Amino acid sequence: MSGQCLILDNGAYALKVGFSKDQDPCCIPNCVTRSKSERRRNFIGDQLEECKDLSGLFYLLPFQKGYLVNWDTQRQVWEYVFKDLFNIRPSETSLIFTEPVFNFPSIQDTLNEILFEGFQFSSILISNATTLSAAYQLNMKPECPCCLVVDTGYSFTHIVPYYQGRMLLEGIRRIDIGGKLMTNHLKEIVSYRQLHVLDETFVMNQVKEDLCYVTQDLYKDMDIAKIKGPANSIMREYVLPDFTTVRKGFVCEPGSSKSGSDEQSLRLTNERFTVPEILFHPSDIGVDQMGIAEAIVDSIEGTPKAMHPHLYNNILLTGGNACFSGFRDRLFQDVRKLSPDIYDLNVTLPSQPIDVAWRGGKARWENNVGQDYMEFVSLGEYKEYGHSLCHKQFRENQTWRGTKESGD
Repeated sequence: MSGQCLILDNGAYALKVGFSKDQDPCCIPNCVTRSKSERRRNFIGDQLEECKDLSGLFYLLPFQKGYLVNWDTQRQVWEYVFKDLFNIRPSETSLIFTEPVFNFPSIQDTLNEILFEGFQFSSILISNATTLSAAYQLNMKPECPCCLVVDTGYSFTHIVPYYQGRMLLEGIRRIDIGGKLMTNHLKEIVSYRQLHVLDETFVMNQVKEDLCYVTQDLYKDMDIAKIKGPANSIMREYVLPDFTTVRKGFVCEPGSSKSGSDEQSLRLTNERFTVPEILFHPSDIGVDQMGIAEAIVDSIEGTPKAMHPHLYNNILLTGGNACFSGFRDRLFQDVRKLSPDIYDLNVTLPSQPIDVAWRGGKARWENNVGQDYMEFVSLGEYKEYGHSLCHKQFRENQTWRGTKESGD
C-alpha cells in the first residue's frame, strides 16, 4: 500500500473527505446544482457557495432512495474532489471509501470498476460507514467488544450491531426515515399553513437545522405550542433570505423583525418538534415501521443473548439527524423504558456525529484497527482476481458468522 491515504465517506447528502494525516475532514455537498439566475453554470459540491441566488435551486443528486444510481453526476463530484480540491495522483494514493449497508451487487461492481479502472487508485478499502464508525468506537473503547451503531442520515436510519468490529447481519434494522424526508415534510406543512416553499429545498433545510429539536415531552410541548402570545415559549420567527440584503436566514423572537420592511418570515410553533418526531413515530406520516427506539431494542433482541448487556452499554449515535437538540436524551429515555432493567444503558453522542465514519477510517489506517478483517485490495490484485476478490475482502470479511445462540 502507498504511504498516502485518502478517506472518503461518500454520503448521499455530503462527502466527508480528507487525508489520514488531517485532523478534520472537509464536508462537501454531494450534488451538482443549477440556479435559475445562472443557468449556464453547474455548481459542483461546495462551489454552491459562489452562487449568488440560492432560491429555487435544481439539484442533480447521485443518490436516490439511499443508493448510488446517477454515475455521471457522481463522477463529476469525485473528479472535482480528487483533482481540484485535493490534487491527488490516484496511482500513488490508497483510498478508504464507504458504501451503504446492503448495497446492491451491480452497484458494487460498477463502483469497483470506476475506482480501480477509471481513477486507478493504488489500493482501495470499501466499507460500510457504520463499520468505520464501529472501528472508531472500538478505538475509543477497546475494552468494549460489542457496539450498536445508530446511523441516522439523509435517506435512511440504520441500526447495526457489531462484535469485535464485525457486523451481525441478523441484528440489522432499517427505518425509511432520514433527513431528506423530514425536510420534504417540513416543506409540505409550511406550504399548507403559511407560504409556498415546495421549491425551496435549500432554504427549508436550513430552517430545519436552525429551528427543529427533539421534544422530551410531546404532549406538554404541544399544549405550549397552542398558547397565543408571549407565553408561548416554543414559537420562533425565521427571517427568510432574499439573497440581496439577507443571504442566510436567521432566527428571531416573534414580533422582533422590522415592521414595514420587505423581509419575509415564517412563524413556526409545533413544526419545530413534530418534524423530528417522525423518527420516533413513523406512523404519524403513514410509514408502517417501528420508531427508532423500538428498532434499537428489536435489533439487540436479534443478536446472541450474551451480547445484549454489551450492546445496550455501548450505543453510538452517528449521522446528521443526531445533531438535533435533545435527540440523545430522548433516545436514552425511550430505550430505557423498553429495555430490561438489569442492563446498563449508555448512549454516546460524539461532538461531531457527521464525521464519525471518516474518523473511523483514519483510526483504521493509523492504528490498524480490525486488521484481520478489513483489508485493502491493490490495483494489481483487482486486475488478476476481479470482482470476486473485492466481494470477499470488502463484504464477506466484515461480517460476523455466528449463531443467535452462541455467545462468542
